[in-house]
Amino acid sequence: MTRAFLIDTDTASDDAVALIMAAHAPDVDIKAVTIVSGNVSVEQGTRNALYTLELCGVQDVPVYVGADRPLLREAERAEWFHGADGMGNQNYAAPKGQPAPGHAVPAIIETIKANPGIVLVTLGPLTNIALALAQAPEIAPLVSRCVVMGGTAWAVGNVTPAAEFNVWQDPEAAQIMFRSGLPVEMVGWELCRFGAGLTPDEMAQLRQMNTERGHFTIDCNQSAIEAIRVQSGAISLELPDPVAMAVAIDPTICTRKSRHAVEVETHSELTRGMTVIDQLDNAGDERNYPLWKPVLERANITVCWEIDVPRWKAMLVEALR
Repeated sequence: MTRAFLIDTDTASDDAVALIMAAHAPDVDIKAVTIVSGNVSVEQGTRNALYTLELCGVQDVPVYVGADRPLLREAERAEWFHGADGMGNQNYAAPKGQPAPGHAVPAIIETIKANPGIVLVTLGPLTNIALALAQAPEIAPLVSRCVVMGGTAWAVGNVTPAAEFNVWQDPEAAQIMFRSGLPVEMVGWELCRFGAGLTPDEMAQLRQMNTERGHFTIDCNQSAIEAIRVQSGAISLELPDPVAMAVAIDPTICTRKSRHAVEVETHSELTRGMTVIDQLDNAGDERNYPLWKPVLERANITVCWEIDVPRWKAMLVEALR
C-alpha cells in the first residue's frame, strides 16, 4: 500500500537528493512538488526540481511554482553554499518538462484535501505552507505527518549562531506553521553532521557504484562540500534534506524523539529564526505562560534528537543504485 507525499522545497543540491530518495521509495506516491523561494530563486528551484525528477524517470508528478519571497522579509539566497544555480555550478541542461499551471498555495490546499492522511515534507522556508494555512486552516488535521527539515534542536545554527537557514529565511512563516496544529516532526539540520555526514571514502563508494544518480549526488553537491569545509573544517558531505526525507520515509530512523512546545523567534535580529524548545516544560509556569500561551494552546511539535546513522546511510545508498 502506498503513502501519499506532498513535498515543498527550495530545490538546491541536497533537496535534489531528497527528491531522488522519495522517487525511489517503493511505497511513496508523490502527489505534488511545490517550490518556494529560498536557497535559490523560485524559478531556479523549479528548474532544478523538474531536472531531478526527470533524472529519476518521473514524468507524472506536477511541480508548482510558489512564493517568490518571504512573508515580510527580503529574500536571501544560499548560493555561496550551493552554487549560483543551486546545483554546484554543474550547468545541467534545461529540463524537458514545464511547471504545472497554477500557484503552489492552492495546489497545496487542493492536494491535502484530496488526500486525507497525506505526509507533508518541507525542505525549504515555510512560506508556501503558512500561506496555505492562512487561506485554509482546515487542512491541518488532514495531514498525518508533517516532517520539517528546519530549525535546530541544539541552538547551533548554520546561517547565524542560533538559527538554521530555512526557519531564519522566513521566521514569521515558520511561527505560523509551528502554531497551526499541524503534526510537525522537526528534523533539525544538526542531525546531518558529524557521523551522519558522508566521508570521502563513502563518497568514493557512491562514485564506484557508477550510477547516474550516484554521480549526480556527488557532482551537484561540489559547492556544498567546499562550503562545509570552509564553515566547519569538516571534510564531509552533510545532507540535511535527505536526512529529513529518510525520517519521512521510515519514522524509525529517528531513534530518540520527544514532544514539546516550540516557538520561533521573530523579533530579535541576534536570534532571528531560532527554534526555542521548551525541553523541561517550563512554559506552563505562571511566570512564562502569558508569553507562551499561543504556543501551548496548539503545541504539537515532535523534536527528533537522534537518528540511526547506519540505516540512514543504507537508505541513501539504496536510493542511488
